[in-house]
Amino acid sequence: MLWSTTSALLLLLSGCTNVFLQPSRRLFVRPESVGARWEEARFNSADGTALTGLWFPAAAARGTAVQFHGNAENMTSHFLSVWWLSLEGWNVLAFDYRGYGASGGKKSLGGAVADGAAALAYARARSPGLPLAVIGQSFGGAVALASLERDGGEGLSALILESTFSSFVGIARDKLKLWWLTRYIRGPLAYGLISDRYRPSRLAARRKPVPLVVLHSPGDPVVPYEQGRFLYNAAAGPKEWWEVSGKTHAGAFSVHGAEFRPRLLRFLEAAVRP
Repeated sequence: MLWSTTSALLLLLSGCTNVFLQPSRRLFVRPESVGARWEEARFNSADGTALTGLWFPAAAARGTAVQFHGNAENMTSHFLSVWWLSLEGWNVLAFDYRGYGASGGKKSLGGAVADGAAALAYARARSPGLPLAVIGQSFGGAVALASLERDGGEGLSALILESTFSSFVGIARDKLKLWWLTRYIRGPLAYGLISDRYRPSRLAARRKPVPLVVLHSPGDPVVPYEQGRFLYNAAAGPKEWWEVSGKTHAGAFSVHGAEFRPRLLRFLEAAVRP
């Protein structure tokens, strides 16, 4: 019984790295409903896949922030944690990977990495000469690191990674141990099913040396705290560790906004100061 069930699991999880992506086409929140001023962004990925984004322009912008959102839902829910930067002198681009929201194509991790590089290029073209900040949240932090390596990171002045795991294999192993059937074989199962081609800790170790903040909550219910600490320890400097209280996942700029929004603004101002 164990073998037959495990075999079924292997079939279910074939191509398992893409299981990390759980997109939705649903419209969650209209930006105007929260008082945001925005414009539609449209651009193509390297293979021609049509992508969509939300552009929140700032008056007299000092820089542009690009959000790489998490693995579920789409930008129409995730933009809520970053659009406020447009009220503080930062243009903001939130965008959807292929297969998410109104973006074309089918979900894939490699495609998401290419899409992230296209979003960075779009942000530069939309705000030439301005410093660039990248905010990667949860799975989006992993994509951001890979996209920046692919793209080269021209103009990058700051990098923020919130609730991001250190390894695709590691997070899969942590999830498999929650199921009694796979608890004792999670190591080989994870290594057999998951690709760590875009391992965040490895990419963080060889990243462009711009100011980095890694944020994580000790009680994060999705990505274990230890994963965040490992990512931070592996990352090249300069870097800062910001601990988020409670049991929140990617909630520093929403649930804990009163504390972390002003702190992020100070960090960004210092990062772009001549």
